Amino acid sequence: MRSNYKTIISVLSILLLTACNTLKPVPKIELRQVPAYYSMGTDTINSAAINWRDFFADKNLVSLIDTALKNNPDALIAMQNIEIAKNNVRLRKGKLFPFVTAGGEAGFEKAGRYTSQGAGDASADITPGEVVPEHLPNYLVGLNTAWEIDVWGKLRNAKKAAFYKYLQSIDGRNLVTTNLVAEIANSYYELLSLDNKLDIIRATIELQQNALDIVRVQKQATVVTELAVKQFEAQVYKLQAMEYDVRQQITETENKINFLAGRFPQPIVRNKTIFKDELPKQVAAGIPSQMLANRPDIRMAEYELMAAKCDVKVAKAEFYPSFGITGFVGFNAFKTSYLFTSPQSLAYSLVGELAAPLVNRSAIVAEFNTAKANQIKALYDYQQSILNGYVEVSNELARISNLQQAYTLKNKQVETLTQSIDIAKDLFNSARADYLEVLVAQRDALDAKLELIETKQQQLNAVANIYKALGGGWK
Repeated sequence: MRSNYKTIISVLSILLLTACNTLKPVPKIELRQVPAYYSMGTDTINSAAINWRDFFADKNLVSLIDTALKNNPDALIAMQNIEIAKNNVRLRKGKLFPFVTAGGEAGFEKAGRYTSQGAGDASADITPGEVVPEHLPNYLVGLNTAWEIDVWGKLRNAKKAAFYKYLQSIDGRNLVTTNLVAEIANSYYELLSLDNKLDIIRATIELQQNALDIVRVQKQATVVTELAVKQFEAQVYKLQAMEYDVRQQITETENKINFLAGRFPQPIVRNKTIFKDELPKQVAAGIPSQMLANRPDIRMAEYELMAAKCDVKVAKAEFYPSFGITGFVGFNAFKTSYLFTSPQSLAYSLVGELAAPLVNRSAIVAEFNTAKANQIKALYDYQQSILNGYVEVSNELARISNLQQAYTLKNKQVETLTQSIDIAKDLFNSARADYLEVLVAQRDALDAKLELIETKQQQLNAVANIYKALGGGWK
């Protein structure tokens, strides 16, 4: 008996040494150090901590976001991904414990005469004076159990990997939420911008129509030629075409918002006058370490890395012997009347199993190498997500600052060009300027007004984007 134990131990030792020599560890890769501050700013106040209901002041926008978070298909899918990951954790956890099944069997068997069972049965009486029948009934009722003993931590690490995937699915939902909040806000500001552009174009059409009427009168008085009339008339047609183009953009933007909100096309409730009066919110960026903790995509990459490390340990454990225990306890008899007679019909078994890969281990070697490659890939993904997050915050901070300066200058440009229209009209009426100068002044003023609206939209979008870049919107 002792020699058998020695043989088993020797075999196990050889298998373990062979496995250890086969496996090469995952190469160590150093992560790049994240800067401590953004542009030397040391303030730790972070706008990402503000709930989106408080971050956005427009009640109509808040209502749209609330509707989208409840009905958006991506948000609903993300919730189901969480349920799938949660059940996978339960599955992996369940494999750590013995599986017990209850059942029964009923049938018959015929043993060959020239077998150990057949020869033994021929000499035994079932009842006095009767031999074993040729077709022997068999009835069995009991409990079966099977249990893989997790010596090397394979099942525990599989459970850990599933748990990290579960946490990743939660942050996947958070990522959908923060992206949805920013996208709804950006589309809403685009819609307000288009409303104001439409108002400006319509007002300009009215002015141009009045100017066209005046030029027609002047043409009848031979002050100007037919060419001047056609030029003013063409400008009116151009503006009317622009109006329809903007109206189409408004329809498409409304439908986009409705799609994000998970509903069919309908009018979007909004107050376009807020766009002119609303000032871009002052955003506090805090420090990069807060961004790492807040951004769902970075946390997802981190959980993916943790799960990949566990997967490597699971793949490594495949090289080692596995230990299992199977057992049975119940009642077994050839007659139903004897089935529950104890102890005569009581049957039980307990078997220990040992299995280890010996030949053709290329499949598990490939599985292990794949797990290592996935871990390295997850590390690079994690590093890339950190770099991307820092760059996004840096870009949006610069955008907010530069747009503020650009808006101030464009506002002065609009004021100057608006004055130039009146000057050009006076000079034209006094025959001291050509009609083309009036058209150019009106065109330049219109372009400047539209650009001012776009700059205001970009300012509001930059605020929504920096809120998203900092990891805000999902709390």
